[in-house]
Amino acid sequence: MQILIIEDEPLVARTLVKAVRDIEPQARLEGPLESVEEAINWFSSHGSPDLILSDIQLSDGVSFEIFRQVNTDCPIIFTTAYDDYAIRAFRLNSIDYLLKPVHEEDLKRAFAKYHRWRGTGHTDHFPSQLSQLLEQLDTRPAKAYKHRFLAHHQRTVVAVPAERVAFFVRDEIIWLVTSEGQRLITDYVSLDELDELLDPLHFFRASRQHTVRKEALEGYRTHYTGKLELITKAAPDESITVSKEKAAQFRRWFEEG
Repeated sequence: MQILIIEDEPLVARTLVKAVRDIEPQARLEGPLESVEEAINWFSSHGSPDLILSDIQLSDGVSFEIFRQVNTDCPIIFTTAYDDYAIRAFRLNSIDYLLKPVHEEDLKRAFAKYHRWRGTGHTDHFPSQLSQLLEQLDTRPAKAYKHRFLAHHQRTVVAVPAERVAFFVRDEIIWLVTSEGQRLITDYVSLDELDELLDPLHFFRASRQHTVRKEALEGYRTHYTGKLELITKAAPDESITVSKEKAAQFRRWFEEG
């Protein structure tokens, strides 16, 4: 069995690879691939695998874009931090999903479900189910984004308005840094979870470690490697970079009003 893993967080990817090898030791693993672009390029030179494990939020966009551009007839198990609407769509279409952080027992159940599907011999329904899923997600209602975020300050839980957020940073836990430079602990599990809650007009996933708010940025410098070094008003010494691959996307986002 050939399994393709699409996951952009190195620690999550390593954990997932180890768990898959423990559960399916005979499987041949491909990846992990880190971006929409990398995955599309992979499919252009490879056949369809037997199974795909794919994160939803990748470094350069949403993995659904891969399957809008690539024809594949294999089942897909999506991993997601938080998206109620997508989860409802998965359930309606019998496409499996795993909530992050992914636990090995959940992964075992997903593989057991996959093997039951294979045993029925009726695997030709996956393309139509994926097509229905993408259509549902395209017509999803306008999303209500969060405008206040709970964080811990000493022994007090405080509510921080979105307008006071400079950026979120992952450093073992998820920190909220305010426009005044104050670092507060949050209860969020990952930046992936926050991606589902933040208005993309104002927030940008700069890297695996940082999500920034547009209005909190003074500007950026272009590194000789092509990556961008972001300058924040709240923490001028914070090293926040955007990869060369995402630089054009960031520039378009940054100049939009």
